[in-house]
Amino acid sequence: MTSSRIALVTGANQGLGRALVEGLAARMDPEDLVLLTGRDPRRVADAAREVAQLPGTRSRVEGRVLDVTDTDAVARLADELTAQHGGVDVVISNAVARVLPDESQAARADEFIDVSNTATHALLRSFGPVLRPGGRLLVVASSLGTLGHLDPRLHHLFDGADLEQVEYAVESWRTAIHNRTSEEAGWPRWLNVPSKVAQVAAVRAVAAERRERDLAEGTLIASVCPGMVDTATSRPWFSDYSQAQSPARAAGPVLDLVLADHVDPALYGELVRFGKPLPWHDGTPLVEQDRLLTP
Repeated sequence: MTSSRIALVTGANQGLGRALVEGLAARMDPEDLVLLTGRDPRRVADAAREVAQLPGTRSRVEGRVLDVTDTDAVARLADELTAQHGGVDVVISNAVARVLPDESQAARADEFIDVSNTATHALLRSFGPVLRPGGRLLVVASSLGTLGHLDPRLHHLFDGADLEQVEYAVESWRTAIHNRTSEEAGWPRWLNVPSKVAQVAAVRAVAAERRERDLAEGTLIASVCPGMVDTATSRPWFSDYSQAQSPARAAGPVLDLVLADHVDPALYGELVRFGKPLPWHDGTPLVEQDRLLTP
């Protein structure tokens, strides 16, 4: 058991995840521990060593191999950190599967859903209960995670749903993709839209059950939209990157949310972008992505 803070970031070998680890390591205290996680042992070890050696690093940094699609592995890590440290203080779910515009969305659906959604559910279930008072549990999503981006026929699957209902909706979507009935049912061809909506809905579901206690203890559970970030995952999808942020810049507002002294109740359980909540029911049709996916 220790009084030091424990932070964990998934999908942290590169891009935004790596920038979040660097920012936490620079802004947390020397006795604190930041865990950089990913699936590849060598990349995890290399990234953790590099961050630990950066001039601005103050806290301890360690690499941990974690396949977020392995729900048992997620649960074991939560148990391990609880046994060693009495829980965790910061969890940022950031892992995402890379899909290129010229790849079949349907062919990549299982991997994408497992990394973005099954993993989010596992992290919420395993780390939510061991989040210490005053902690932060954030899921990196995007503004695509608002209901307005989804066909109205599908809104009831996510609006006001509990976590089990969100999981059921995700698996129904997966089945519809395999059965080639997804578009007929209203699911968009672009995987990122229903995936992000489901991520935000999952966070809202867990937060709804914990809100009163968490706010009393200064704990925050929320999803976050970092805005357009110049990374290898997102760059292929956009023709104009002139307004894109570097990973370090995009990490800034997320880190401000993590390290804030107080929790704004207006942000609790919401999708937060640059410190402000995005309306859950809003959203506008996508243009560029729809064009990219039109045969």
